[in-house]
Amino acid sequence: MSEIKVVERDASDFEFSIPVLIAGAGACGLTAALAAHDAGADVLVLERDAKPFGSTGMSYGAICAAGTRKQQEAGIQDTGEALAEDIIAATKGQTDPDYAARVARQSGPTVDWLIEQHGLSLELEVGWTGFGHRVPRLHAPANRTGEELMSMLQNAVSAAAIDILTEARLTTLYKGGDGRVTGVGVTRPDGSTEEIACDNLILATCGFGANHEMVARFAPDIANADYYGHESNEGDGILLGQQMGGVLADMGAYQALGALATPYNLVIPHVILIGGGVQINALGKRFENELHNISGQALTILEQPGGYCWMVTNEALHEDALGRFDEYRQAVAMGAVRSAETPRDLAALMKVPPETFEAEIAGVVELARTGKTDEFGRDFSNALPLEGRLYATKVRGALFHTQGGLVVNERAQVVRQDGTAIPNLYAGGGAARGLAGPGNWGYLPGAGLMMAVTLGRIAGEEAAKSVTQTTGS
Repeated sequence: MSEIKVVERDASDFEFSIPVLIAGAGACGLTAALAAHDAGADVLVLERDAKPFGSTGMSYGAICAAGTRKQQEAGIQDTGEALAEDIIAATKGQTDPDYAARVARQSGPTVDWLIEQHGLSLELEVGWTGFGHRVPRLHAPANRTGEELMSMLQNAVSAAAIDILTEARLTTLYKGGDGRVTGVGVTRPDGSTEEIACDNLILATCGFGANHEMVARFAPDIANADYYGHESNEGDGILLGQQMGGVLADMGAYQALGALATPYNLVIPHVILIGGGVQINALGKRFENELHNISGQALTILEQPGGYCWMVTNEALHEDALGRFDEYRQAVAMGAVRSAETPRDLAALMKVPPETFEAEIAGVVELARTGKTDEFGRDFSNALPLEGRLYATKVRGALFHTQGGLVVNERAQVVRQDGTAIPNLYAGGGAARGLAGPGNWGYLPGAGLMMAVTLGRIAGEEAAKSVTQTTGS
């Protein structure tokens, strides 16, 4: 791992300069590039990997947004204020309410802009509610993959003729005597370095999930879990921003997964639970409200015998997931999903006590028929009964990405300890503080990508505005 450092250097010492420089070509960085370009600024994007992919590429590609035209077309009434209320509720009031309100209000216009101005093809996931969302808010590609979202963003960036310099890892920030960023140093795979001056720098380098030392320090409760995230997420932008004087917040926050198929490393969609499915441990029993705290479920699953559970669903929900989620189709093709005509036969495939499992399924069927709430607080009034052919997938808990990072203001500028902003340093995505509060229990589905694209757009527009004000054009 290359040394991360901040060094003083005058802006006049560089041979090449760019008005808006962006570190990271994930959803945040590419959105920032589009926004800055739309506002008239020249932009260059740096990407440490050979191909832009990152955490976005490993996700469902679902962006949480409120008040979008897609929602209106589906007859769903929603507002940024309602989303902000849900964020505050999920985090038990332990996130910045003004920050939540700003991002939530801009989430809908940002998704509309990506669709209408840059040609992204996103669908409203009408079947996904709960887990803190009062109404459906997830906007995703047709095949529900982050790889497709990245492809669409890259196509938009290519159409705008924005350059991406790959295999260029940001390892040095240069600053002037006034504390402003003057340029960066990047390290190439062969160890050589290049230096680029910039008027504005946007840190879009994601979080620190792959930095085991930082995870152990800030989020020790998940430190021993498997990591299912991009290996480039080592916290480079966060560390550089901190060395520039930026404040960190909510560093113990993270998004975990309770639905990673083992040993296949495929994410099983929660829609099979939302519609009426359940989680079953090695003892053949349910152990929690399956629709509460999507991130925190990783820890409760790890606490079960063997550190795993089974996601059990019926044929209707299985077929629905097959039709919409590419990763679920892969799981079926690889044999990760077991199936049987009766609970007893499925119990044999799952290797759980058959009598216990049969009793659990019978109880769930009765809950669905009566629409009652169970002992864990789960409301079954809209659940489909687990009858007929059943399907089960073995899953475990894993860390996906971190949610803590640099504190930013309303312009996405990095904030110092005294509350002032570093004028030309911006952050977004996983490099900036998220909206999950201080732990793992405040994460809402799609909030990571909401933060990425919304802060990316704000940072890009503000950086471009700064260039325009400086040049007077």
